[in-house]
Amino acid sequence: MRILLTISLIAAVIPLLFAAEISQPLENLSLSQLEVLRDEVAEELSDLASYSMRSGIGTAGHRSTYHPDPHHTEWIRVTLESETLIDQIILTPIIRRDPKLGLHGDGFPVDFRILAGTADHPEAVEIASFTEKDCLLPRIAPLRIDFEAIKASWVKLEATKLSSRDWDNQYILQLSEIMVFSGPENVALHCPVEVFSSTGHNNPSRAKTTLVDGQVPYLMDAAGGDKSIAFMSHVDGIKDPSLTIDLGQSRNINRIHFHTAELSDTIPQSAKPGVGISSHIQIEGAENSDFSDAVVLMEYKREHVFDAGPIIMRRFPETRCRYFRMNIIEPYVDGIHSTFGCAEIELFSNGRNVAKGKTAAINYTFSLPNRTLSAITDGRNLYGEILPIRDWMEQLARRHDLESALPRIYEEIENRYIAQRKNLQLVSWLAVLLAGGIGFTILISRNLQMRQIVRLKTRFAADLHDELGANLHAIGLLGDIAKDAIHSPDILVKAVDKIRALTERSGEAARHCAEMQEAEIFGKLPDDMQRTANRIMTDIDFNLSIEGEEILEKLPPRTKADLFLFYKESLVNISRHSGADKVDVHLYTEHKKIILVISDNGQGLSGDVPSSLKRRARLLGGQVSSGTSETGGASIILTFRPGKFKFRRTDKR
Repeated sequence: MRILLTISLIAAVIPLLFAAEISQPLENLSLSQLEVLRDEVAEELSDLASYSMRSGIGTAGHRSTYHPDPHHTEWIRVTLESETLIDQIILTPIIRRDPKLGLHGDGFPVDFRILAGTADHPEAVEIASFTEKDCLLPRIAPLRIDFEAIKASWVKLEATKLSSRDWDNQYILQLSEIMVFSGPENVALHCPVEVFSSTGHNNPSRAKTTLVDGQVPYLMDAAGGDKSIAFMSHVDGIKDPSLTIDLGQSRNINRIHFHTAELSDTIPQSAKPGVGISSHIQIEGAENSDFSDAVVLMEYKREHVFDAGPIIMRRFPETRCRYFRMNIIEPYVDGIHSTFGCAEIELFSNGRNVAKGKTAAINYTFSLPNRTLSAITDGRNLYGEILPIRDWMEQLARRHDLESALPRIYEEIENRYIAQRKNLQLVSWLAVLLAGGIGFTILISRNLQMRQIVRLKTRFAADLHDELGANLHAIGLLGDIAKDAIHSPDILVKAVDKIRALTERSGEAARHCAEMQEAEIFGKLPDDMQRTANRIMTDIDFNLSIEGEEILEKLPPRTKADLFLFYKESLVNISRHSGADKVDVHLYTEHKKIILVISDNGQGLSGDVPSSLKRRARLLGGQVSSGTSETGGASIILTFRPGKFKFRRTDKR
């Protein structure tokens, strides 16, 4: 039925309301995928290092010449110690504290590119380029630039569009640190730096060497590991205090990191930078434990406060040694005591800290027993695990990416929830409409069924009336013949026999119509069709062929009834009006359609298909057409699709 079909289609379309396709990547994900992504991002963030900021006095980084507008060229060039294979560059912004905006990068370039080259081939190779469309700002995290490894002896940052500094809105280039990595090694550490300004004033207001001093605006605050309290001891009156570490075996070492005692538990710091780190330290390496073959690896002298920071990084020529010694020449003086201490000492061989977990010793008795010497090589600081510098920078950069994406994920999830609520309201209304439509459809279907029953009963009564009326009229005529032939036995017997035959046929017709009227179904349709033909086509050569009886048996009772009545009406019309003596009936199925072809050799149709047959064809939801048979008579063709949803139409009286 058409109404039921329409409601079914609406119900089928409802799920499509939840599958809108939009061009943005997040909006291509399903709600469940977005929720999984949100949880995965939150879980990954919990495993990443945090932005714990330094406080107190220290190096901030490089600041270029300032300009009144952003479109000026400023560049920075770092010359590496030698030609080496590099695969990553980290740019760390200078971070400004704003009372309204909080912490944010200040003076970070907007449009810039990274170039690299070698001394033998000075032509630059562009490693990466960025514009305002890349949306690098705002940020407080380092910018991580990965690329396929190339050989380089210098790296250059060339900025062509600058951002403004907050306090006077002048346009400048500011950076805290440039790190150039060859694997785990920052090969830019303490390398020569050149700067250039399009104005010709190459006198930056802050020292350019701070770009490669290893000092960043963060404290190493990793997500994992137990905290460790820094070692600290007084060395008052101790002659030539020193600390030694046995690496266990000979190693080629080329870098050392001093992690100073953490001062971030108070803001501002409660002591000046580098507390516990001596003003003058000599670092030695040796193969023999008595240091009889000692080699000076480097000396550290703190000339001013900017030479110290949370991590003091120094590189020196690669030297093979097993034993390491730190000679404290000028201890740190806090005003009362001479003190030595630090949170960790890292010694690097091929980018790996080979001092971790090794035994440290001092040549004096330390005076602060709650500060254990093992803290110097336990690989941990006040916040937990100490990460390799490259891993640390990568985690901070990754945190920025995830924290920038997370609000968009939450926004998209909220939009989906809003859409779901709207769709739920729509579904509720459609459910109400569907329930009402089903009720209305059932009512209409019941009404049509009752009308169909009445129509069928009326049709059966009409058929019975026609059948019995004709037979009774014939019996009356035969009775008159019998009365006139009372003295002619032969004629009388023939008349009585005909009366008897008509009487039996009328009884059978009455019983047949009564059965159809009560049950509204037939027995086997082919048997009923043959029996009806035998009764109506008494003096006519009749041929009935049927294909696909198994499909006919699956037809609904009313469809069978309508098909049978169409067939019967056609036979009655042929018997009464065609003058034919031969009739062929062919019933078959083709492409999910049922086709009934009735042909005779009579005088043909004088006009269109009889209205009674058209009416019965409409009841079947099919089409009826007429033509000329091969024998010159009429041909009636009925075609209908029993599986098609439709309303049955009633006769137009």
